[in-house]
Amino acid sequence: MCKILVVDDDLGIQKQLKWSLSDFDVVYAQDRESAITQLRLHEPWVVTLDLGLPPDPANTSEGLKALEEILALAPYTKVIVVTGNNEKTHALHAIELGAYDYYQKPIDSQTIKILITRALYVASLEQENRRLALTHGSMSNIIGVSAAIQSVNRRVEKVAKTDITTLLLGESGTGKEVFARSLHEASPRADKPFVAINCASIPENLLESELFGYERGAFTGANKTTLGKIETAQGGTLFLDEIGDMPLSLQTKMLRFLQERVIERIGGRKEINIDIRVICATHRDIQSMVKDETFRGDLFYRVGEIVIDIPPLRNRENDVLLFAKIFLKQYAADYGSKIKGFSQSAIKAMVAYQWPGNIRELQNKLKSAVILAEGNIIHANDLSLMHCDEKSKPVLNLRKVREESESRAIRQAYIQADKNMSKTAELLGVTRPTLYALLDKYHLEVLKTTE
Repeated sequence: MCKILVVDDDLGIQKQLKWSLSDFDVVYAQDRESAITQLRLHEPWVVTLDLGLPPDPANTSEGLKALEEILALAPYTKVIVVTGNNEKTHALHAIELGAYDYYQKPIDSQTIKILITRALYVASLEQENRRLALTHGSMSNIIGVSAAIQSVNRRVEKVAKTDITTLLLGESGTGKEVFARSLHEASPRADKPFVAINCASIPENLLESELFGYERGAFTGANKTTLGKIETAQGGTLFLDEIGDMPLSLQTKMLRFLQERVIERIGGRKEINIDIRVICATHRDIQSMVKDETFRGDLFYRVGEIVIDIPPLRNRENDVLLFAKIFLKQYAADYGSKIKGFSQSAIKAMVAYQWPGNIRELQNKLKSAVILAEGNIIHANDLSLMHCDEKSKPVLNLRKVREESESRAIRQAYIQADKNMSKTAELLGVTRPTLYALLDKYHLEVLKTTE
């Protein structure tokens, strides 16, 4: 059983917690020195820390020092700081230093039990993810501890050792290229090139030359012989993203390459032998496309020798919290933000949300929240998640609906315009003075200061 460390000099509170936390293995400390001793001895996953420790319970400096020492010795430990009614500022400062959460006295047994249970759960997820990173080696760039993703991981590990052509299926934003790279990095071809091309992002008339290359003089503007992506990947792995968008006219030539493993550059007459591993991906229902004759059946069976389904984020239990913590740390560093974590409302909102845009949507929401949130903690409203909760009452006030929609549109345009106010105004279809007036109206002045 994982240990809980309670640091409090009030024996009455210790007895209360001993009774209310009877389901846990709890150890106690009365001051900073004994807290560090117990931390070294028992390595608890969660610590509840009263900021008002002796010698001066009225001064929180001793508690904050204890917090810093605990996190320095055990950075993955979840520390819940306990404060008096008038010490919210000190609690928020503790969050800045790295505390997991805070709770104000008087202590309610049921509430503190819920906080500790949640902290234990998050700690266990993080520990399991670190264990998987060490165990799986090259699979460590696949984040997640859910049963769904571990099943995919095991499949990826088995397939990676072979050269079999693999098809990755999954909704947009599920990280199919991450899995493709993991297949490559865990394969015998790991020291060779990994070359990716998105079949949906290149115009149809250019895709063939991008893939197969061309000889000098093959067409107007072909001033020199140029290798295609297939040839560039020689010895390594070629990743064909969104192969479901490959035009029918090119599918025949791709099928011949996969069967014969030879290509001819556009305008060339010489066959070139190719030794590569091919991984494909698509978010489309490719079997339906085969039935509708918009994708060749023989090509589908060739690229889908092994099919791996990537689960959407909504089916990955609480993996969203692992992603959220990683992205928060990354974006806070990128944008020089002091934001340290999430409120309980934000955690609850992220777990409940369906994430139709998957990991990519989570990245965008967190990037926006890190830039625009006020304070040191991200709250649920900073994430701008649109919930479809049947139990919640619809907002019928048109003014409120309009204000929320306009505020959200301004935030999204600001992010899309890379914090450029002129481009933000252009995207919104308003003048720059009008945009500034809207920022004042909706209390978004922070946008003006970060330009």
